[in-house]
Amino acid sequence: MWWDERVSARFRRNLQPTLTYWSVFFSFGLCIAFLGPTLLDLRCQTQSSLSQITWVFFSQQFCLLLGSCLGGVFKRTLAQSLFALFASSLAISLVFAIIPLCHNVVVLAVVMAVAGLAMGCIDTISNMQLVKIYQKDSAIFLQALHFFVGFGALLSPLIADPFLSDTNCILSNSTANASSNLPHIRKSLVPHHPGNLSHYDLPMKGMVVTRVSYAFWIMALINLPVPIAVFFLLYKERMVPCFNSSSHPLLSADELAMETRPAEKEDLSTAAQRPLAAGGHDDLFSCCQSKNFRGASYTYFAVHITGALVLFMTDGIVGEYSGFIYSYAVEEPLSVVHKVAGYLPSLFWGFITLGRLISIPVSYRMKPATMVFINVVGVLITFLLLLIFSYSVVFLFVGTASLGLFLSSTFPSMLAYTEDILQYRGCATTVLVTGAGIGEMVLQLLVGSIIHDKGSYSFLVCGMIFGGLAFTFYAFLLFFHRMYPKPSADTDDASPDKPAVMDDTGQYQR
Repeated sequence: MWWDERVSARFRRNLQPTLTYWSVFFSFGLCIAFLGPTLLDLRCQTQSSLSQITWVFFSQQFCLLLGSCLGGVFKRTLAQSLFALFASSLAISLVFAIIPLCHNVVVLAVVMAVAGLAMGCIDTISNMQLVKIYQKDSAIFLQALHFFVGFGALLSPLIADPFLSDTNCILSNSTANASSNLPHIRKSLVPHHPGNLSHYDLPMKGMVVTRVSYAFWIMALINLPVPIAVFFLLYKERMVPCFNSSSHPLLSADELAMETRPAEKEDLSTAAQRPLAAGGHDDLFSCCQSKNFRGASYTYFAVHITGALVLFMTDGIVGEYSGFIYSYAVEEPLSVVHKVAGYLPSLFWGFITLGRLISIPVSYRMKPATMVFINVVGVLITFLLLLIFSYSVVFLFVGTASLGLFLSSTFPSMLAYTEDILQYRGCATTVLVTGAGIGEMVLQLLVGSIIHDKGSYSFLVCGMIFGGLAFTFYAFLLFFHRMYPKPSADTDDASPDKPAVMDDTGQYQR
């Protein structure tokens, strides 16, 4: 096997929770990519204008970011984390089932805001729990976790496609003229960011003819096993109230080891478990409390900040590239036909998914720091070549695939590397997830306004600049890693810089 027996045994001991967290991230991916292709049918369903319906994108993305910030609130016990995941995954199934019943755009935006909150909680908690379980072995399992996001993001548009309207789904006198623009508009509504569609005139009144409801009900059924899997994990851990009223605290590895040690070693174990209160994975607001800063070196903050800035840039590139590559391709000088250009976002997400699959075995043989270095250098070189061969349609497709591969493993590798630097103390997971979410929102808006003012060529220039900044921030992170205090016996117990005492048993911590 391509991993050793120790990691394999650890995986077998934690098989059910690991598979559960992976399946929950499938829900995340399923929910993140369906809006783009279905938004025109939802516009017909709500009988709203294009400018009104595109606010649904914003409500989902904003609440996803908010949910990511708040997800760490549920970290204090395993029961809280699992109940939050159960509620979030069940909410996604309910959202899919309720969307066909939303005939008002405001109601639809509220429903999608609920979905965004659920997705944000899933994002933070699943990453956090896998890091807690596997710690130094977490890189490979984080790669697999993020593969399931890509798999879900590929599956939901495929489910929706057979049920999308071939002609404008609001029948009126102007339907014939509007229908000719429909394929172009639909391809512009890619995941994360709708294009500028204000110049298209589609009817708002008339008879609604759409079958997209069936797609959402199918996705609700496909997602239903996920909350069931979380419920079974709760049942196995005896955390379902009707079976066990007690709440099990989330023990750290050193606390679990303390329970199995001889009595004469109790003093050492007691000292080892003190850092749990000072460190750990908190929500963003708890991380900002002054009590967490006592005794911390400047490198402690620098590692958090530079790690978040790297993901701010790289996840921002994912959002802005998937959002604007179609618009860039159909404009001069490339002038790619609309049908061909429509494959570019799918190619990008397809290679992100493929890259995450490839990264699962690679991450076992290669250190996370090396993988992130290859990723950021690859992104920078790809954008440079895209600029050099900006008149080549063939290289645009090659570059899109290459960019997807290099960006695919950046987030899980960066998370594993940063947590490793901090010895699994501090707030790395929460800070990095939040930084990545902010990057997706901010860079999309920034690039959209720049393209509007400066033209389509600025799309690649922006990507080159963001890639250069990601490489620069990563270089700073490497520098601060070298400066970060090494583990020592006399490190103050209350300090966030104190390393975690590791446990080799790999048992699932309650």
